[in-house]
Amino acid sequence: MNQAPIDQTDAWQRLQEHARELRGTHLRQLFADPKRGTAFTRRAAGLTLDLSKQRWNDATLALLLELARDAGVPQGIKALLEGEHVNISEDRPALHSALRLPADASLIVDGEDVVPGVHATLDRMETMVERLHARQWRGATGRPIHDVVNLGVGGSDLGPLMVTHALADHRPADAHHVEVHFASTMDGSQLVDYLKRFNPETTLFVISSKSFTTIDTLSNALTARDWLMARLVEDGIQGVDEKMVMRQHFIGVSAKPEKMSEWGIAEANQLLFWEWVGGRYSLWGAIGLPIALVIGMQGFRELLAGAHAMDEHFAQAPLEDNLPVMLALAGIWNVNFLDIRAHSILPYDGRLEHFAAYLEQLEMESNGKSATHDGDLVNYSTCPVLWGQLGPNAQHAFYQLLHQGTQPVVCDFIAPLKRYDNVEDVATRNHLKAQHRLTLANCFAQSRLLMLGDDAIDEPGERPGHKRYRGNQPSTTLLLDRLTPATLGALIALYEHKVFVQATIWAINPFDQWGVELGKQIAGETERILADHRGHEGMDASTRGLIEAAWQAERENER
Repeated sequence: MNQAPIDQTDAWQRLQEHARELRGTHLRQLFADPKRGTAFTRRAAGLTLDLSKQRWNDATLALLLELARDAGVPQGIKALLEGEHVNISEDRPALHSALRLPADASLIVDGEDVVPGVHATLDRMETMVERLHARQWRGATGRPIHDVVNLGVGGSDLGPLMVTHALADHRPADAHHVEVHFASTMDGSQLVDYLKRFNPETTLFVISSKSFTTIDTLSNALTARDWLMARLVEDGIQGVDEKMVMRQHFIGVSAKPEKMSEWGIAEANQLLFWEWVGGRYSLWGAIGLPIALVIGMQGFRELLAGAHAMDEHFAQAPLEDNLPVMLALAGIWNVNFLDIRAHSILPYDGRLEHFAAYLEQLEMESNGKSATHDGDLVNYSTCPVLWGQLGPNAQHAFYQLLHQGTQPVVCDFIAPLKRYDNVEDVATRNHLKAQHRLTLANCFAQSRLLMLGDDAIDEPGERPGHKRYRGNQPSTTLLLDRLTPATLGALIALYEHKVFVQATIWAINPFDQWGVELGKQIAGETERILADHRGHEGMDASTRGLIEAAWQAERENER
């Protein structure tokens, strides 16, 4: 923690003065330096990070590095990776990086080496994955499982969903007969579609919930259980009983084994993770079972290895060459000194379709905080509003605002350099490579236009106002050598560590999420009122009216 509020340090004050001096400088002026591109580019773990289109210079970076040291970033990195209790409000470590340690490593946390337990869970996962891929895991009627539905929400859904989509083309040959699906919404709209189409005899549900009390997930799980019981037990299929259905059609993933057992999950079908793993940081362990079912355990271990390579870089690289630190400092500069409060994530690869949604939770649930470790309200901005979608689609949606809107937005452009080398048919491969080249051209051109504005266009004469591009919009470009399990692991870990560095500078805790708890509590009280048809008198006028409208609709449905 900081000895004094970070915004009262000398480095912060000098950064504010520096920002006033630099604010009138356009990015096109900064690029008068021919060496700028290489000067602000860093590489590690199969990733290239180009920060040259940020609105900063060498002096800015020097001041930001001083700020990072004043905030204790080097000590914070060490504390995080060595298992100190960096989750201060819950008095525990945040050890998602431990889930990526190799089997021969050792990490003593609170007197216990956590690595053997991590790899015991990975080995148990591997057994399950191999059984499913080999058609040895069979439903209650003896037919091999074909559809696996992950029931989770938040970190138990967004991470596995994002990675399985991104790496679907890395599916091993023995995994093609197992289809993985995701249902997260408490209204049942996703789940009901599966229940209409899937065969209960060949469907398995993975219930993923750290606490095993999350109402969104358990409501879907109860519906799934009732569906299986109705179709397999109540219909009188010979030799099938409730115990067999629970044993053959459910896997539980949680930090609460006793709650899984109480719900009916067989002990052999339970995968554990730990209280020191936050939900949105949990895809690296048992929550990643759907990932392993799609890409195989070898692919899953490559994902872990890529993330571990970024962990090693984060631990060892000097701050000025450290990719997570540099990415974090660019964000601090934009939010706190250039007053840019909007951040868009723009992947130029259809496989990264869900990456922006994943980062929305990672960043905004982690750093959407307004109280310091000491409980004081901050006097400065913290996490920006983050959103995004696939870049080629976004070009036809909200790029109009980026180029000609009235507010500044910082953008992260993400793309792989190489793709389609393994397509066997030569003509098809050449067509696809041409499409990839077109995609890269759009990615590079958009960041250039955001930077230069009208100066990017060699066109004589004055342009009318409605065709003017102001430029000077900062952006980051992140290039992957290829999109593989290893580089995706490194990319995710890069953003995880970026979040931690920013939280360290802002003196906030990125590993709790008390902001979601009160909403859950009030929702539970409101649900009881809706069910009991009474007790809303103490509500505000708006909520009373909404409850009465729901009651009226319920009465009409019963007629």
